[in-house]
Amino acid sequence: MTAGTLDLLALAKGGDEAAVERVLAENSGLIWAVVRRYYGRGAEPEDLYQLGCLGFLKAVRGFDADYGTQFSTYAVPKIAGEIRRYLRDSGSVKVGRTLKERSSAIYAARERLRTRLGREPALSELSEATGLTAEEIAVAELASAPPDSLQQENADGLTLESTLASPMTEESMVERIALRAAIDRLPDRERQTILLRFFKGMTQQQCARILGVSQVQVSRLEKRAIEKLRMDLA
Repeated sequence: MTAGTLDLLALAKGGDEAAVERVLAENSGLIWAVVRRYYGRGAEPEDLYQLGCLGFLKAVRGFDADYGTQFSTYAVPKIAGEIRRYLRDSGSVKVGRTLKERSSAIYAARERLRTRLGREPALSELSEATGLTAEEIAVAELASAPPDSLQQENADGLTLESTLASPMTEESMVERIALRAAIDRLPDRERQTILLRFFKGMTQQQCARILGVSQVQVSRLEKRAIEKLRMDLA
């Protein structure tokens, strides 16, 4: 972060209207990148953007350079949090099979099956219990995963970002969001493998039991998925 950026943030934090307008304009792309993750949830894009701006300005007011982190790293959760709070509290998420409801149903079904079976349920068992397809389960769980899951270590001590060897610095939050979109585009089995390995932190052996395949197949699925992600983000 440059000295000029810090000075601009300091002015905006102090209430300088010109600085506020400028910092908003310079970060419009970042705000829209977060907003796009919440399309189709019952609110208009422009309304989501305004909420994102509100969250962004809260980040401006709360940011302290002494935190030792980049402003964008601090701002993105604030932007997303403001949008999620609105969608949750306003009832904008329509009643029905929404991603939020699906995620709750999947969680409840998984807990029931864990208790009954004494093990992690297979994807096919979750599908049967919820009436959702494997594709729908993967999409719902990916959508409900928090943004910082991309930096969560799996059972091997690796993060998805480090595995991809992508330049995911603290200043490139938009690229992290692009990665989430790329994961959404993966075929079902490959997406589910990435979800289990890097979002749930499971070993390949645990993934194999849930997916009903061999550990070798999980390894191949993971390798194919990572290669596709690298190509998609190149």
